[in-house]
Amino acid sequence: MNKNIQFQDLGLKDYKATWEYQEELFKGIVDLKIRNRREETDFDTPNYFLFVEHPHVYTLGKSGALENMLLSEKQLEDKGATFYKINRGGDITYHGPGQIVGYPILDLDNFFTDIHKYLRFLEEAVILTLKEYGLESERSPGETGVWFDVGTPKARKICALGVKSSRWVTMHGFAFNINSDLSYFGNIIPCGIADKKVTSLEKELERKMDFEEVKNKVKTHLIELFEMEII
Repeated sequence: MNKNIQFQDLGLKDYKATWEYQEELFKGIVDLKIRNRREETDFDTPNYFLFVEHPHVYTLGKSGALENMLLSEKQLEDKGATFYKINRGGDITYHGPGQIVGYPILDLDNFFTDIHKYLRFLEEAVILTLKEYGLESERSPGETGVWFDVGTPKARKICALGVKSSRWVTMHGFAFNINSDLSYFGNIIPCGIADKKVTSLEKELERKMDFEEVKNKVKTHLIELFEMEII
């Protein structure tokens, strides 16, 4: 089992270009697994973790409803945003500047073959990061992501999850609102949940956050949870 991981920080990068890059890395791992099985070889499969910020973009997952996008093409253009239907689970979400997006492209055969445990570990890295800032967050039963004040009228989501997995190889991942412009969420029904609000670390702590500091804390918790080795 190869627990080595290559972390790549892509900075601010177009959504479509990043998606294509994810697909390329994903396909490389899947192809190697197929070759290992077919040729009875035992080459290590690589693992990648991409951090990125996207320009304003809305993405709709396979289980999503188009009516959860409340803007026309013209309105999207006016807001400088783009829109894509994509091959992850989940409904509609927003990505934009000030948001940490994490795309783990892992061969879970190197870690554990349990997609629910995988999702819980991604959530846990964010929960532990928020705890470092004195914030108690939690999961919401029956929903993915990280939330505050679950089960109350003040329930609000700070981190969304949406992943794809094939042959135990993962892609897509999580979106953690740090200094995000939350007004962009007003143009969609986030994750298809009409009565839930969204928030950001900046909004919760009422101050602009050090983006790189938060990202490094998330990275540290991911490495510990997955028992990864950085290469």
